[in-house]
Amino acid sequence: MIHKKDLDKALLYESVKVLVESSYTHIHLSQQKLFTLYSLAFQYLLFKSIKDPGAYIIRVEDSHLAEKLSRKAKDDSTRRFMQKILLPRRLNYKNSTFYLDYFHMGSWSNTKDIPPSRIKAGLVVKNTTTRPFDEHALVDEVGEESPVMVDLPDQYYFTSLQKVAPKTIVIAFEEEFPNVEKIEFPFIKKEVKALSGVKLASDLNID
Repeated sequence: MIHKKDLDKALLYESVKVLVESSYTHIHLSQQKLFTLYSLAFQYLLFKSIKDPGAYIIRVEDSHLAEKLSRKAKDDSTRRFMQKILLPRRLNYKNSTFYLDYFHMGSWSNTKDIPPSRIKAGLVVKNTTTRPFDEHALVDEVGEESPVMVDLPDQYYFTSLQKVAPKTIVIAFEEEFPNVEKIEFPFIKKEVKALSGVKLASDLNID
């Protein structure tokens, strides 16, 4: 179902084109509009999966954020795809396979055994609220304690994908990552909190 706040199709196309034409290997989308950025990054992955069939990994911070993406992404096809992949966490599209996992290693059962030669790209989505990685590693997706050791490097949920995926995109606000290049979209205006509960665009002239 189309939502009133969905991205204009022409704007969606032009923004995805920026990602398609980028020569960067590892990209960081650091602006504030998480659901907008997810639509752009996912549509890029969908396009790439047709041109370069293989395994595509979507790694979302947790199942709660994945469910939000399935409802609040800014285009209908992205929402529908997320709704379909939520439960099986694996979905075939054309000649490619998409995998969904989370930041805790207990959820990586579907992706840890993919032959590296099959992996074409990874998309990592971090929530705007942060929990330490070890908290995710200690609890699996159904709330059970995980036996996985938690002595892991910072941002391992992303850097581990960088090592195996020839192309990665990470969506995260106000965070820095190694070996990435930032891409920003000019139609996404930076917002600053001026008063409690009120946001103003940073380029707004209030004189």
